[in-house]
Amino acid sequence: MAGTPDSARVSGFSNVEPVSISTVDGRMLQGYQLKAMSSGRELTTNAKGYLLVAQGNAMLADQILGSFMEFAQAGLDVYIFDYRGYGKSQGKRRLKAIVSDYREIIDHLDSRLYSARLFYGISFGGIVLLDALNGRADDRWMVIDSTPSRLSDYGCPEMYDPVENLPKDSSNLLFVVGLKDLVVSPAMSKELVDLAKIRGASVMVDPEMAHPFMDRNMSTHNRRIKAVKSFLLREETTD
Repeated sequence: MAGTPDSARVSGFSNVEPVSISTVDGRMLQGYQLKAMSSGRELTTNAKGYLLVAQGNAMLADQILGSFMEFAQAGLDVYIFDYRGYGKSQGKRRLKAIVSDYREIIDHLDSRLYSARLFYGISFGGIVLLDALNGRADDRWMVIDSTPSRLSDYGCPEMYDPVENLPKDSSNLLFVVGLKDLVVSPAMSKELVDLAKIRGASVMVDPEMAHPFMDRNMSTHNRRIKAVKSFLLREETTD
């Protein structure tokens, strides 16, 4: 359902670079880096931090990379990888292995000593990031967008349920809920969002938003991306 990778989708970006990482079980994960840019829109080696995007289950890195250009223009190095078994990445599509992959990706990015570590989990990507970041330092800022509360209802072990991996202190998290989401309905994410509120998370409920990258018009999509950027970079908003 994710389709076929197409590097032509990113060929027009002057600051894009293919990246890869070899996993502990010898699989090669492929993705892209949008390199940070200065205020003059020139490439810079002095990035403010990194943003790791974990996309939805039926998405490829090259399909959504362009939506994060303004994060690079704000001085962040942006990374998006195809999940194992998707796009150009090797391996079989297993949840346990995918979570392990993202722990390795995060370790790799952390080793580069970025001053800020930011994350955006989209639907299935929220499941992956909450698990992969469970128990790590709490100085990370993360947006979880349209992620269900539980997977165990569908036969997965409870240890992968997002509600089981929610940080005790969730004040660095924003949860996004679209009331027109027909893929992960508000009811499916309610338990997670309600618990996140109790633990200090911010919550954005939008009556016009559908599932990420399935919004009915670009203005709604752009509003979503702006909200993610404003939260992660702690920007003041006038909306």
